[in-house]
Amino acid sequence: IKTAYGNFNSSQIYASIGDSNETIGYNVEYLNFSSDGFKNLLDDQNTGFDKNDLVAKFRVNTNKQKEIQQSLEIKFQYSDEISNETYLGLTDSDFRDRPFDRYAASFEDKMVNDHIQIALTHQIDLSKKFRITTNGYYNGFSRNWYKLNDVTADGEKVGISKILESPDNYPVHFGYINGGLNSNSGALAVKANNRSYISKGVQTKIDYHFHTNNIFHDIELGLRFHYDEEDRYQWIDYYDINNSNMSLTTAGTPGTESNRISSANAFAGFLMYKLNFGDFTITPGLRYENISLQRENYGNNDINRTGTDLSNRENDLDIFIPGIGFNYKFSNDFSLFGGVHKGFSPPGNAPGQKAEESINYELGTRFNYSGLSGEVNGFYNDYSNLLGSDLAATGGTGTFDMFNAGEVSVKGIEVLLNYNLFGASKKFNVPLTFGYTLTDTEFLNSFDSADGIWGIVTAGDEIPYIAKHQFNTSLSIENQKFNVTFNGRYNGEFRTTSGSGKIPENEKVPSSVVLDFSGNYNLTKSLKINTSIINLLNNTYIVSRVPAGLRPGHPFGIYGGLEYTF
Repeated sequence: IKTAYGNFNSSQIYASIGDSNETIGYNVEYLNFSSDGFKNLLDDQNTGFDKNDLVAKFRVNTNKQKEIQQSLEIKFQYSDEISNETYLGLTDSDFRDRPFDRYAASFEDKMVNDHIQIALTHQIDLSKKFRITTNGYYNGFSRNWYKLNDVTADGEKVGISKILESPDNYPVHFGYINGGLNSNSGALAVKANNRSYISKGVQTKIDYHFHTNNIFHDIELGLRFHYDEEDRYQWIDYYDINNSNMSLTTAGTPGTESNRISSANAFAGFLMYKLNFGDFTITPGLRYENISLQRENYGNNDINRTGTDLSNRENDLDIFIPGIGFNYKFSNDFSLFGGVHKGFSPPGNAPGQKAEESINYELGTRFNYSGLSGEVNGFYNDYSNLLGSDLAATGGTGTFDMFNAGEVSVKGIEVLLNYNLFGASKKFNVPLTFGYTLTDTEFLNSFDSADGIWGIVTAGDEIPYIAKHQFNTSLSIENQKFNVTFNGRYNGEFRTTSGSGKIPENEKVPSSVVLDFSGNYNLTKSLKINTSIINLLNNTYIVSRVPAGLRPGHPFGIYGGLEYTF
């Protein structure tokens, strides 16, 4: 049992119980995580969340004396969430003055969702060399993110992203948003982004390994049949705002904003072969995907889905996806690894739309020298066809339609280092870790991205939303009675619209440094005190400019609790 409580009325309660013997085992876990939120909204409105998560697993298996070993595991998971979250951020000037405020027009914004998962896993070892693992799974997820979408003033309807980008061009619209002006009736359109998702399927993996003349062979064969769908059944309610208070003027009818089902049927198979002789391991593999994507659009006037105005579209594809990796062990302290793999991401259901494809190269080393261990890895991803998606979350219109963005290169270096400052001390361990990623991106052709998501792209421009420099580091002091850890992370500046050279201020998310602290102390063998501090230096920093305006990272927060084990 583990509990925590801290700033912003934040709390966590976690409990886990389980047991097992030679043939039966079970585990049940429960988590409640809630907070009033660190943003400020009129009338002290809750801007936080409340989440529940329950997971239960049960396993039965044959005893160890059986020649053929089998096991069956059943997993059930349920979660629900209420988050008083919004797409509406702040203008640059308001962020400078009051970074943790929220505008009055976000008062009704709320996400409600629930998720259920059922999974069965059967494993049979026909021998010590031959194993078959079969999974059946079902996921159901439903959510309604109810949030401000656009504002109408003087007969002109404007999306919230555009208003916050240029508030001086839309002073009346922005006055409605911040509550400074009283609106006309129905000026605020709040969309119920009501959707449900299903993902289900069955898959089998066969694993056979053997030795010949001191050469190790491992063959894996996998097959999967999969179905998933997204059901959009959305509507828009209209509000006015007076004296910073919103009131409903017109309730929308469900199904009159979006009323469509997108689905996919997929078959996938893969074959992987691992060959190890001496210090050299090579792993070639091949995957095959056959996907049929469909969309049934019932239109905004057929809320009962009788099919009177039904339109269909479909996109099918077959693709082979090869790859090969290797590892060479020079000694127990030094090895070299690398690989070449084809990258793939399926397209949307628009006829003729192409899949995302790339060739990805990787070369790196793992080492351990005088107590310093780590990994250095270089990568180069050569996209022949990058896919973009029209998401409201990234500043688009929210159609979720994909578009082809052409050729792109992404390359960089990753470094991970670990060192214990006190070596093999029996009293204390003082591990120090450092990680760094350099990422360089470039569009290799010019185009105008759909609905201005990435802006007008010119060959040589950088991809937005990717920081060139990122690093994190941690320093811990550990012994049998207590441990404390300081974590620091740096996220370099990045642009929110494609471009090159110096990033314009209105298209930039500046770099940020955040330092966190955590620690625990063992009161007894069963009882432990935990504490953590988020943003120890209380830095105010921007995490995003999308989907509409600036939004801050977590301010200083301190949390403490107890953990009891029995």
